[in-house]
Amino acid sequence: YGLKFKNKVDLDANSVMTHVQGIVNEIATHHPHEVFEKRGIDIIIGPPEFVDKSSIKVNDKIVTGKKYILCTGSRPAIPPIKGLGEIDYLTNENIFDLKTLPKSLIVLGGGPVGIELSQAMNRLGVDVTIVKRSKGILPKDDVDVVQVLEASLKKEGLKILTGKKTVRFRKTDKGVAVSLESNDGSKQELEAERVLVATGRVPNLEGLGLESAGVKYDKEGLEVNHYLQTTNPNIFACGDIASKYKFSHVAAYQASVSVRNALFKRVAWSKVDYSNVAWATFTDPEIAHLGQTEEEVFKSGKKYKVYTNDYTGSDRAVTDIEKEGFVKIITDKKGILLGAHIAGANAGEVIQGFLIAKSLKIPVTKLAQVMYIYPTLSELVKKTAAKPLFEKMDNPLIKFLLKALRKK
Repeated sequence: YGLKFKNKVDLDANSVMTHVQGIVNEIATHHPHEVFEKRGIDIIIGPPEFVDKSSIKVNDKIVTGKKYILCTGSRPAIPPIKGLGEIDYLTNENIFDLKTLPKSLIVLGGGPVGIELSQAMNRLGVDVTIVKRSKGILPKDDVDVVQVLEASLKKEGLKILTGKKTVRFRKTDKGVAVSLESNDGSKQELEAERVLVATGRVPNLEGLGLESAGVKYDKEGLEVNHYLQTTNPNIFACGDIASKYKFSHVAAYQASVSVRNALFKRVAWSKVDYSNVAWATFTDPEIAHLGQTEEEVFKSGKKYKVYTNDYTGSDRAVTDIEKEGFVKIITDKKGILLGAHIAGANAGEVIQGFLIAKSLKIPVTKLAQVMYIYPTLSELVKKTAAKPLFEKMDNPLIKFLLKALRKK
């Protein structure tokens, strides 16, 4: 607001991509090899392969250990669709290597990666179409927050096609043609300059010699117990190869558990607990997820209550012109948090307060008794957590007690 431009403002896509790569490289320097080497940790670079249950081969060298922790990560899943291997498709791993942006882009997949990159490319001037086989985007998130985001994306000009099966790709003079088939059998063809594949991730397990190590696995990852121990009791695992929650913060949590269990005696072991996993999808508006969605709670048969609070009730949201969004919490009959879901600016930061309450298993109203800094978006936590208290004040018995306690 208040800015005026006399001339046209142009976008330098190459500068944008260079900036992104610079950020990636800077973050990578936060964990240099030297940090580990100073702590007495030997680093061997090379492809490892188990030759038996206690030894691996790396660069023609045999290394034997008492315990192992596998954390080989994952890579983009490439679906077996006819013609896909014949085109130069993009993934989240190479899209920022582009020197020039395509005029149009078809995105396969409506998960977090696909949605985040779709909005980013759209805002850089790319004509984006999202294609998803299921009925909606972000199926793991609460439907109410997803609706807010989806409406915003469509308002920006993003096209979202759901219930569409991708059956074939073929090269054209303009780029790529994509053949789609709807659930009712109808067919259509889309054309774009490039295609981005964002259909999930697969674990990196090839070439590890897991059979020789006695480690069971399937296409989803390694078979592990609550201690992150594989079917070989001396081999543990963490990260995307051992979890359905493929997030960096979950991998870090698993790493601390697996290291503890690999190094200490069983009496000191700890189990993994995924009941308090939270995540955010970094779109605009941002959305954040903690615990169960309302649909999941409803299907469980539990008695529950829902409380909401709009971003318009936050003075900080008003001053920052970020009034779009809301907070939604779900509690049991005792006021213990079952889930929290947010659509709005800095949702991933705001939800942290609810994460503390859920992790400590305290009534959500306890969060309303804390002094929050004004004006901040975190006040939304306090205002939403206070909703059950205001509800109780409407109870005739509570009104009577309050009246009796009031000074005359």
